[in-house]
Amino acid sequence: MSIPQERIVPTDLRNEMSRSYLEYAMSVIVGRALPDARDGLKPVHRRILYAMHELGLTHDRPFRKCARVVGDVLGKYHPHGDTSIYDALVRMAQDFSMRLPLISGHGNFGSIDNDPPAAMRYTECRLHALTVNALLRDIESETVGFTDNFDGSQQEPLVLPARVPQLLLNGSSGIAVGMATNIPPHNLGELLDGLVALIHDPEITDLGLMQYIPGPDFPTGGQILGTSGIREAYTTGRGSITMRGVATIETLEQRGRPDRDAIIVTELPYQTNKAALIEKIAEMVNDRRLEGISDIRDESDRDGMRIVIELRRDAYARVVLNNLYKQTPLQSNFGVNMLALVDSEPQLLGLRQALQVFLDFRIETITRRTRYELRKAEERDHILQGLLVALANLDQLIAIIRHAADTATARQELMDTYSLSDTQADAILQMQLRRLTALEAEKIQKEHDDLQLRIADLQDILARQERILQIIETEVVELKAAYSNPRRTIIESADGELGDIDLIANEQAILLLTEQGYIKRMPVSTFEAQSRATRGKAGTRMKEDDGVEHFLTCNDHDSCYLF
Repeated sequence: MSIPQERIVPTDLRNEMSRSYLEYAMSVIVGRALPDARDGLKPVHRRILYAMHELGLTHDRPFRKCARVVGDVLGKYHPHGDTSIYDALVRMAQDFSMRLPLISGHGNFGSIDNDPPAAMRYTECRLHALTVNALLRDIESETVGFTDNFDGSQQEPLVLPARVPQLLLNGSSGIAVGMATNIPPHNLGELLDGLVALIHDPEITDLGLMQYIPGPDFPTGGQILGTSGIREAYTTGRGSITMRGVATIETLEQRGRPDRDAIIVTELPYQTNKAALIEKIAEMVNDRRLEGISDIRDESDRDGMRIVIELRRDAYARVVLNNLYKQTPLQSNFGVNMLALVDSEPQLLGLRQALQVFLDFRIETITRRTRYELRKAEERDHILQGLLVALANLDQLIAIIRHAADTATARQELMDTYSLSDTQADAILQMQLRRLTALEAEKIQKEHDDLQLRIADLQDILARQERILQIIETEVVELKAAYSNPRRTIIESADGELGDIDLIANEQAILLLTEQGYIKRMPVSTFEAQSRATRGKAGTRMKEDDGVEHFLTCNDHDSCYLF
């Protein structure tokens, strides 16, 4: 089939490729890979949480199959395949991936050994209480904007009305076109303390905020070595943080066998695969790249993690542990890259800037919520004022309604006689007879008086920003009391750099010095073995591998020394 000539548009290939690729890149950056700095969520996560909210899957309701949630998200908001949706849902339910999980899961949602989750038809989910109260609350109060979904059949939120800085709370990672983000998780209580400090002191610096937010707090615990990487990440948006697992040296008592030292690992660096770590250690032992280990086993259970690394009797536990830090993922680096979308544009954020973006968003959210509540209060009070007019002129009002030919005539006559609006006239016509009693009239008057006070208070909130900041502080204090928990990751002052001396066993040695000026070092065990081989005669001469003759002397107790 030939194409009509008028439909052919000559286009320069270079310009077309450049334009198309740029559109694709921006679609990936804005629509998939990078989180929004306001609620800290990518579109897929936001759509999952909103779909669960629409389904009524709150923390106080029964669990529902994940397949139902995935189907709703796929059909309404995110037509990019069920696998991507389910993977995102699973991660939000993993307590080893999220500092505070946003979804409560029921069933197999994977493990720290990188075991895959069960199929979505077997697992169940519902929203966590934190998600309901800190991310989705007030979403019906016009706090955020909505937009059409992919086919225009539904409306979805552009952002969730978050009450906590979710971007820093659970962190985020993603790879876009030409850029990537990697934000570590933090402690909720520390973040909210830092937010309150920013409210009280708008000029506070990144280093000043570090008094309240000393560093990331990973869900798997572990240790952070040094503060220089944290400081660089918080001030510039980029940095490298050294993480280390928690390991202790213990003596294992074994029945029928001599006691042995062992290294017990109870916490791993964030995003470290436990099974892969054990496999790597075993491989290095088999290849003789790691000495001093006789056995390794995983004794982890639902009560906690426990990796037991048994040592040989002649091994130095501290040296073996240092080698584990040096050569295995038991110590690793977290490359911080705090890139997020600010006004739909990728922007590298420091600690203070990230909190400031969230605070500005929270001010806007409360302002929009207050305007919504003010409008609803004024609309209700407008109706109440009409009802009060009706109660004050009850006999005349009944006469007008009784003699009217129809409802429209009665409505128009009421509006003309008492200067009522359409809404007030309709409310009077729909008023039940029981509301004509003195008690009901008193209730209407009291509701009107309360609404007048409420309207004045809402107008005062909109007029003074300090009132809005006070509301934000009150809300975060309540959330901290309800959901914060102690820090899991310990921040050590040492930088964690291991030198060559840390990887060498601290053992006794003997230095040999000859009359010709040669000097040699040998372990005590080697010296004792050679001494036993030559013991018996004083004055015996030994010849070492270096060809230097050393004279062996023995004292009265048959102990020999080399000179």
